[in-house]
This record gives sequence, structure tokens and C-alpha cells, in this order.
Amino acid sequence: MDLNSKRYAWLLVGLLWVVAFLNYFDRILITSMRDPIVADFNLTDAQFGLLTSVFLWSYGVVSPFGGFLADRYSRKKVIILSVIIWSSVTLWTGYVQSFPEMLLTRLLMGISEACYIPAALALITDYHNQKTRSLATGLHMCGLYTGLALGGLGGYIAEFWGWRYGFHVFGLFGVLYSLVLIYFIKDKPVEKEEKIMDNTESNNDFSIKQILSALFRLPSFYIILIYFAVLGMANWFVNGWLPTFLKEHFHLNLGEAGISATGYMQVGSFIGVIVGGIIADRWVQKNPKGRVNVMIIGFAIGAPFLFIMASTQVFILAIVAMLIFGLARGFNDANLMPLLRQVVDKRYIATAYGFLNFLSTIVGGLMVYLGGALKDAQISLSIIFQWLAVLLFIVALTLIGVRIHQKN
Repeated sequence: MDLNSKRYAWLLVGLLWVVAFLNYFDRILITSMRDPIVADFNLTDAQFGLLTSVFLWSYGVVSPFGGFLADRYSRKKVIILSVIIWSSVTLWTGYVQSFPEMLLTRLLMGISEACYIPAALALITDYHNQKTRSLATGLHMCGLYTGLALGGLGGYIAEFWGWRYGFHVFGLFGVLYSLVLIYFIKDKPVEKEEKIMDNTESNNDFSIKQILSALFRLPSFYIILIYFAVLGMANWFVNGWLPTFLKEHFHLNLGEAGISATGYMQVGSFIGVIVGGIIADRWVQKNPKGRVNVMIIGFAIGAPFLFIMASTQVFILAIVAMLIFGLARGFNDANLMPLLRQVVDKRYIATAYGFLNFLSTIVGGLMVYLGGALKDAQISLSIIFQWLAVLLFIVALTLIGVRIHQKN
């Protein structure tokens, strides 16, 4: 198949959609299985929160390095190695016999999964130009949403077959699917003009020092980092504790809480990633700040509904709030990588996304662990969600006047 054809560019999105699904399904599966895991290992809420925090901290620390490898060497090799390792670790998780061993599996999963997203999004945007880049990125993000949504089935899996079963099945599937990727995934062929340019540049252009200098001299990159860090605090706390909150607050069973925590929000995100992408693609033609404006407006609307979700006693209203907050997340996810392409040199795009993941997951992991510690101290999850909603709303409003510089 012609690697420069539109057909292969869309085939690539389809192949990586499955990987994106596994990427989020495998990591989120554990959050909807709280009760049997806590009972099996006699854990406190802080210890259970630590399982997600350790994953996020290792994921965050390794993300910039994974992005660097994808920029400097081969996006294909980084993607395939990442899938093989995290799927093997997922399979292993189903056999762990102690809390320290489970912590180790979460650490290794974080390290291996960290390399995927920067490399995958960079590869997709390598094959898709400005006319299809947002749509291709958005469709790939739908794979993540599906993984998040179906990850809530972990509660039902645990109820019917035990909590270990899901890790066995999906870990094995990921290992087998990585063999398919070896054959079909290809790095983007270098154009003749780019080869000539590469031959005239030294290898220092791709050194860590060179990349850091190129990224951190951009004021716009700092702005995006701060914005994404606050999103990470809210989003990862939602991912880590929403199933538990819904179970306790609305008196749902384990399966109902798990699928409700992921399903409704991801429906909103599916809509948001399409609508937000269309609006931003049109707006940016008239205003370079069009993409970031869509992201900010989305969360200026979504944050109040996160507050409502945490405050209401009416489950139907909570469902509506989750849908709208999910819509806001879709606005963000459809436009983040296109916004980075607008700001950052394309040679360093995977590393740039890696730094976003680094800061987002580090603060997100701290927030998940803090949530467990506060819950142990008898502070309601509802109160924590409310404070995060207020913080997110303030940051969104503050960034409205901030200037995002477009890179030519």
C-alpha cells in the first residue's frame, strides 16, 4: 500500500484507534473494581488511590523521554514496544498476590503507556495535513473515550467473573494485537526536500538540550502547560474517584457506578470532539486564537456542571452534568495537538506533548492520592469535586485574555 495515500493515512487512524482504546481501558479498569481489590488486599482508601497515583507519576516522568524517542528515532518502534510491554503488564496484574506487587505493575504500566500517546499523535499528524488533521486526531481520541467508557464495565466483570479476569483477557489481546501492528504500522517516509535539509543539519538539532531550548523559550508553551496541568488535576481525579463517588452518593451497585462514571461522560466527549473540532477549524481561519478559545469556552461551561454533579441529590441531573462536562473535555482533546502544531516546531512535537503529559499526570496523581487521604479523614468526595470545579472555572476565565502565539 502506498504510504503517501489518503487510504493509508486513514487506515493508520483505524489501527491506532484500537491501541488508544486499550491504552485507556487497561489503565482505568482498576478504578471500577475498588471493592473487591480493597477487600482482597485489605487496603485503605489512600492505598487504593495510590494505585492510580503511582501509575500517573511514572507515566508523567517518562512521557517527555518517550516523546523524545519518537521525535529522535522511530515513532513505529516506540508505539509497538509500548503496546507489547503494557499489555504484558496488564496480563501480569491478573496474577498479583500482594499490594506491593500490584504497585509494581502499576509503575511499569505507567512507564510503558507513557511512550504511546506522544508517538501516536505525532505519527497521525505526520500523515494528515491541515485539512484532515483535527478530524484524524479527534477520531483517535474517540478510541480513548471508548476505553474510558467501557473501562466502567470492570465493575460488572468483577461481579460475574472476579476482578482478575478482565486483566487476563485484555492483556492477552493486547499482546496479540501488537503483532498485527508490526506488519501494518509504518513511519512516515521522509520527503526528498526534508532529506536534503536533514543532511545539512547536525545531530545536535535533535539533542535533548536543543529540544528543551526550542520549547521553553516559547511563552505560549508555558501557558499551555499551566492550562493542561489544571485540567489534569480535575480529569484524573474524575477518572480515579468518580465511580466511588457515584456508588456512595447515589447508592448504586458496583457495576452501575462503574459504567455510569465512564459512560455518560464519554458520550458527551464523543460529541465534543466532533463539534469542538469543527468550530475550532473554522474559527482558526479568522483568528489564530480560535483553537484555544474553543478549549477555554468549553471548560468555562463544563466546570459549573462538574460543581452541579458533585452537589445534586438528583441522579438525572448528575447525568446531564456529566454529559456537559464530557462535552468540555471533548473540546479540549480535539484541539490540543493541533494547537501544539500551531505553536511548536514540528520536529519536537512528540516531546512537547510528552511534557504536557508529564505535568498533567504528576499533579493529577497527587490529586488522586490526596483524594483518598482526605476521604480517610472523613472529607467528602463531593466537596473535593466542588473545589476542583471552582479552580477549573477560574483558570479558564483567567486564560481568556492570554495571548497564544501562532508559529508560521
